[in-house]
Amino acid sequence: MTASPDTRAEPQIPRGAGSPPRGRSRRAAGEARAGLLLSLPFLVLFLVFIAWPVLQSMIMSFTDMRISDIRTPFAVEFVGLENYRTAFSDPVFRRAAANTAIFVLLGVPLTITAGLAAALALDRGVSRLRSVFRIGFYTPVITSIVAVAVVWRFLLQPENGLVNTVLGWVGIDGPNWLGDERTALLSLVAMAVWRNFGTSMVIFLAGLQAVDRQLHEAAALDGAGRWQRFRHITLPSIRPTMLFVLVTTSIGYLQFFEEPFVMTSGGPLNATISASMYTYNQFGFGNYGVAGAMAYLTFLVIALVTLLQFRLMREK
Repeated sequence: MTASPDTRAEPQIPRGAGSPPRGRSRRAAGEARAGLLLSLPFLVLFLVFIAWPVLQSMIMSFTDMRISDIRTPFAVEFVGLENYRTAFSDPVFRRAAANTAIFVLLGVPLTITAGLAAALALDRGVSRLRSVFRIGFYTPVITSIVAVAVVWRFLLQPENGLVNTVLGWVGIDGPNWLGDERTALLSLVAMAVWRNFGTSMVIFLAGLQAVDRQLHEAAALDGAGRWQRFRHITLPSIRPTMLFVLVTTSIGYLQFFEEPFVMTSGGPLNATISASMYTYNQFGFGNYGVAGAMAYLTFLVIALVTLLQFRLMREK
């Protein structure tokens, strides 16, 4: 007997079954072109006013470019790391770096602590007036630094300032807060904390409102006190929020410029000059190569500090 041939027909795969319809692909391509067209103005502005100046300053940091070389930028000489060595050997820049470090080490913990304390108070207590206090605490953030400087200069005047007047009521002779090397930088730290903790407060308040209340209720039933609930429930729950506030506050304080520029002009005797302000002064003096090197040293410090914070605060 001969085997009969298999008469079963193989299934026919329709054309284009594995690919999206032409109309859908055309529509997606059109949306992509429209998105690119709408983002083109931003891309152009970003490349012209941000990317190109950043690249130019990097190149500048390896040359001996000064203000006299603006008309002949291609006549400058490549000096390698000489500008970076000049920055490290500059005693004023080292003093500015030390002032910046002190400002960050004091200002960041105080700002985060004040912001978290205010957020906890608003989250647990005065719920009816929460919006009023939130606006009041956040108002200094959006207030002009010039207005803030005028207020704080009046408060810190050595003779007629409100701070020394109050201290005089209790028999304390207040110092010249902005004119004394020992207190000038601390005064700027206090002003910065007062002006910026509102941002931390708003962010922390949003993180606290996302914490599961049932965890606190269960822990309270088990006999956990407020400190235990805060340490073992609240802090772990707002860990991502804490990381965000820590990173953004540290980056801002590492670049602090407005406070000494407006309040003290870096004095007295460079006691309040910051790395960013000294870099700005070098640009004003026309030392573009050295200023570029100082700017990138500050950038490297910011990148290293941010990386360290991510490694320390990452989820276990």
